[in-house]
Amino acid sequence: MAGNCTWRKSSYSGGSNGGQECVEVAFAEVVRVRDSKNTTGPQLKFSAKAWRAFVSGDER
Repeated sequence: MAGNCTWRKSSYSGGSNGGQECVEVAFAEVVRVRDSKNTTGPQLKFSAKAWRAFVSGDER
């Protein structure tokens, strides 16, 4: 699990979908992403380099 990281909810959460499709992200040794409605459920984990490519839309 993520230990002492601080989770941040997406700024898009709670929009037109009534908050049903929300994610949170935490920056620690790896970048972690989880469903904000299921905080004890599975997490996606990315290296910092992969996360930067993902958020920038870089397809390399």
